[in-house]
Amino acid sequence: MPAPSPSAQPASAAPASEQPLFHLAFPVSDLAKARAFYGDLLGCPEGRSAADWVDFDFYGHQIVAHLAPGEVGARAVSEVDGDAVPVRHFGVILTLAQWRALAARLTQAGQRFIIEPHIRFEGEVGEQATMFLLDPCGNALEFKAFADRSQIFAH
Repeated sequence: MPAPSPSAQPASAAPASEQPLFHLAFPVSDLAKARAFYGDLLGCPEGRSAADWVDFDFYGHQIVAHLAPGEVGARAVSEVDGDAVPVRHFGVILTLAQWRALAARLTQAGQRFIIEPHIRFEGEVGEQATMFLLDPCGNALEFKAFADRSQIFAH
């Protein structure tokens, strides 16, 4: 059997400087509201933009808000550990210190949560801090953290 090609290696095998970066394009109904939420509230630096889209640096990854009002909103939910989790969502895994700081900043700013900051699967494999919120266009975001990052893919 031939040896696997370098591209077949898991992403985690690459040095940090060569780790793949995530790109996500998502719909928004208002670019000014997206800029206020992602840029001002979350602190994501803005990249390139045009009349109908804007790039943001989302914790080192590229997300692109595209003006598409008919496509926005979280509709379906799935039951996870007693919470109604929006099926369509995106987010980032932070360190626990970053997660706590973000939860405090969002709470101070009066941000409404659809799932309040809490610990999920407490005392179990995969224990994690999590919170869910909607951006002003109705897109669901999850921010989570693991005290033990080796638990991210544990089962």
